[in-house]
Formats: sequence, structure tokens, C-alpha cells
Amino acid sequence: MPTTTRRFARIAKVAVTVALSTAAFAVPASATATTAAAGATATPAPPAGDHGRAVFVQNDRVEGNQVIAYSREADGSLHRRTVYGTGGKGGVLGGSVVDHLASQGSLTYDPHHKLLYAVNAGSNTVTVFSVEGDRLHRKQIIESGGMFPVSVTAHGDRVFVLNAREGGSIQGYRLREGKLHRVAEWHRALHLNTGATPEFTHTPGQVAFTPDGSQLVVTTKLGGNSIEVFRFGRDGALAHKPVVDSKEGAQPFGLTFDAHERLVVSDGVENSLLTFRLDKDGRTTLIDAAPTGQRATCWVSRTGDHFFASNAGSNTVTRFRQNREAQLERLGNTPTGVGTVDSSITPDGRFLYVQTGGAGAVDAFRIHKDGSLTKISTTKVPDGVGGEGIVAL
Repeated sequence: MPTTTRRFARIAKVAVTVALSTAAFAVPASATATTAAAGATATPAPPAGDHGRAVFVQNDRVEGNQVIAYSREADGSLHRRTVYGTGGKGGVLGGSVVDHLASQGSLTYDPHHKLLYAVNAGSNTVTVFSVEGDRLHRKQIIESGGMFPVSVTAHGDRVFVLNAREGGSIQGYRLREGKLHRVAEWHRALHLNTGATPEFTHTPGQVAFTPDGSQLVVTTKLGGNSIEVFRFGRDGALAHKPVVDSKEGAQPFGLTFDAHERLVVSDGVENSLLTFRLDKDGRTTLIDAAPTGQRATCWVSRTGDHFFASNAGSNTVTRFRQNREAQLERLGNTPTGVGTVDSSITPDGRFLYVQTGGAGAVDAFRIHKDGSLTKISTTKVPDGVGGEGIVAL
């Protein structure tokens, strides 16, 4: 069990219950079927000038997981190019409707090595793709080191995968010559209550390196009501046990970091973004709690001093701006399609792409300097209902 257990600092509770979870959302009974081949479904190659502008979306298809590649035009609109089979299967957590993985970071891009990592929850594997513009080349499929992988993170030559079932676990790898090599000593059981119902609210939410790579952060949702931080020693060894910050009833889900490397976490019960100072010893201190006023606030993305929280139960994105004191000011809510889930922002901070798990689509927005959003388009994703995982380049 963890060596340190502390409670979150108290924050104002938003009057909702766990029933706000996506199991209660009204969504279509089934997605529009668009079946692609197990490998890649070829389409015309994009012009050379389009290389480097792409959006990749994972559909978590149970019959065969797929990553759909879209070229991104100068105005932010998307054009589908190719459907790539991961070589593994998607999965569905019990009780989920619009978010079958109930996680953030299931599709992750490593810009240094130009690699894309995709989890195959139904096969307990991870697929490694090399990225060339909007084209993918499948390089490897490797075991995830646990049951039902839902999130993956990379820093330098280290990669960690978060597994959701059987109490949850993390597994680490070394990257050598473009391929992952499992490090047996980097496996840690999380001992979470993942067997409770509904399953999808009790499995862990995300694993992520801190920006400097010195720590690994795991959110546990209702299975642990905690943020768990694993430190790396100077010799590169991973701590055997995490430092745990817990609060009864809390549902820490998605996470990101601000410009000063403070931790920002979405809480699906509080329906808030929580900002923490993260010390070198792994302890967290709450700085700010900013409610969205919406339902099922579970995912968060950031560019500059602006943050965008996805509210699956309200079909909205809440916009925030952070001031110098690390306080988040709510700017308003922007409607999306049904079942707002994972999102990604282009490296230049100009465009936000939001998956809508109920609609099985991606909504594209232009981000203005004041943090406001202008809708550009909605793009259907093949077999996209319930899918999670998106990367914008």
C-alpha cells in the first residue's frame, strides 16, 4: 500500500452525484458502421505541403482497433486520409457509453522520436507507429504488462502504460531504435477498487510524466479517490510506492500541466479543474479549485494560459484563463456534439479538436487570443461512438 496518504484540501462541492457519469447519457443506440480493413485503407496521398499538419483519432473498435488519419488544412478543417489497423482490439468498460476507455491519453505522440502510441484495451497490448506527416507506419505491437491498457505517456527514452483492470497497474519500457523494451522492474500494482460498479468510474484515468520527467502522475478516479505520484531516483530507478493525495468521493480523471509545471486535474464529481503545486518529494498542495458548472468534467487540455475542460454530461467545453497567481477564471461554455470527451490542441495553439463519443465525431474549433472558440466543422469518425484518443499535430 502507498507510504503516504493525505486528503485533498477542502473545496466547495458542486451539487451532483456520480450518476452524472456517462452511463446515464442519451446517445444513439449504435454508430454508423464504416468497416475498414485490418491494416490500412488506402486513400490518395496528400500533397507534400500538407506534411506535418495532421490529426489522428482512435476509435477503440472492439472488432479491431483503428487510428484514423486526417490531414489538417490551414483553416483547421479536416480531411480523412487513411484508416490504420493497430493490430489489436478495442475494449468497453462496464457502464460506459460515450467513453469506452474512460481515460485520457490513450493515444499519445512523442514528437522527439516521431512516434505515436495507441493502447489496445481488448488485447492488452500497445501499438507503436512511426509518423510521417499524416501517414503512419506500424512498427511494433507489445504486451501492456497488465489488463485493459487505457493511457500511455512518454519522456525521453521512457514510456509508461496504465492498465485499468485487476486493481490497476503501470508498466514501464525503454525505447531503443524505435521499439519498446519492457523493463520488468518498472511494473507497479496500484491496488485500486476497480471491481466496483459502474466499472468505468472506478478504473484509473491517466498516467503522465511531469514536464521535467522526474515524476510519474496517476489519477485513480473513484477506484482510489486519489492522485498518486511516483518519483524517479537520480539513478533512474522508479519508487516502489507512490505518494498519495486522496479525498473521499473525489474523482480525479484527466490531467495536464500549466506553464509553470503546476498540476491541473479535472474532477468528474466536483466538476472542477483543480490546480496543485507538485513538490519534488511528490506531495501536492491545492492552489485553486475552479468549477465548470457543468456535468461530468473529465478531460482537460491546455495552450498557453488557457485551459479547456470537456463536460461529457453537458455536451460542452468550459474555457478558463489562468492568472499570475495560478487562479483559473471561467470564461464560458461552448457547445459540442453529444458526449464531449478527449481533446487535443495543435502545437501552435490555434486549433482545438474535441472528440464527441456520443456523436462519434470530432468537432474542430479555432482558438482566439482571448480564449474564445469559433466552430469550424464536425467530422464523423468511422465506428467512432465511444472512442477515445486524439492527437493534433
